[in-house]
Amino acid sequence: MAYNDDCFLVPGPVRMNDACLQAMATPVMTARGPEFRKVMAELNSGLRYAFNLSPSSPEMKTQSWTGEDGYKVVVVTGSGTAAMEMVIANRFRQNDLVLVPTNGKFGERVAHICEQFCNVKHIKYDWGRSFDLYELEQQLERGCYEALLICHNETSTGITQDAEAIAEICERYNVSFILDGITSVGGMPVHPAKWKAEAVVMGAQKCTAGPSGIAAIAVNEHCVERMKAINLQNDTNPRYYFDMIAALKNGDDDQTPWTPAINLAMGWAAALNTLKEETNEVRWERCKRLASGVRSLFTELGFMLLADSGQQSNTVTAIMYPEGINDEWRSALKDKYNTQVIGAQDHLKGAMFRVGSMGETPVEEMVEGCKRMIACFNDFGMNLPEVDVESHFL
Repeated sequence: MAYNDDCFLVPGPVRMNDACLQAMATPVMTARGPEFRKVMAELNSGLRYAFNLSPSSPEMKTQSWTGEDGYKVVVVTGSGTAAMEMVIANRFRQNDLVLVPTNGKFGERVAHICEQFCNVKHIKYDWGRSFDLYELEQQLERGCYEALLICHNETSTGITQDAEAIAEICERYNVSFILDGITSVGGMPVHPAKWKAEAVVMGAQKCTAGPSGIAAIAVNEHCVERMKAINLQNDTNPRYYFDMIAALKNGDDDQTPWTPAINLAMGWAAALNTLKEETNEVRWERCKRLASGVRSLFTELGFMLLADSGQQSNTVTAIMYPEGINDEWRSALKDKYNTQVIGAQDHLKGAMFRVGSMGETPVEEMVEGCKRMIACFNDFGMNLPEVDVESHFL
């Protein structure tokens, strides 16, 4: 089937479906009445599904935010960065020491947030290079770290960390494990309970194809108890809007401590219902199929991928420009071919482009988008060979 529409292939915010858009167009309602409690219960249940946690009822007054595994989900009016700040500000004290290995911009952001609220050992790996797990283990065996935090899926470089292996090391040395899953939850396998992650964060506008400006946190019982203990000891970091204790007090009542993003919550609940219908497993597999096809196609065409082989992301692919090509190509791709990908950040700006494969992106859109990318590269004098694009996505 031919795809004749625009191709929107950025790694978030992703395109929202009609059900999500229509839900956000619902007339305003009070944030404290039963109507919005129903929305929150439906959203909480959908979040638990996306986080790959035990199920809960989407009905209000049924503790929709929690389940048999002991995890609770907390909705945050703000981006994924806001949700990460909420976790870090509440979970740690100024004197706590945490370990943050990074290999891209968003991992570095986690480290910078930590610097505001606790002590940080920041291990910087080259962008796109795998973590040295032996080095991480050597650090943890010193016995001085309260926690290890990672950006699970680094969209700036197209690499996914080996969370399972890192979680096992953390468990062995009794170190808390916290995950920025903003671009992995809903797009690839994430197992909070299996990995014994104390907290996992996601953003709506990424793999779950919801609206921008709303995020969620999954926290386990140990994380909640530590936050409460720190609060009782009056050893907390300064915070007000991001006070997790206030949020936890409102969860059983399908409520938030402050005015919530009402229409965004309605839209996200609708998007999560779509995810439930598709199922996590089918979406994970489709994202993998899209990313594998992009990697295979551009490798065959002679392009170089930034991320280390074996840990390349299934929700975004980072591709280096050939010599003589820069972001002028990306502008031409948008203007002439009605197709959008995204550029690189910081020191790689102008040297690389990134193709998103998350959310509800259909295979047909990715195939057509890749054909347009090839045509645009040829416009820039590359003379790429004829290839069977579809065959890479079978």
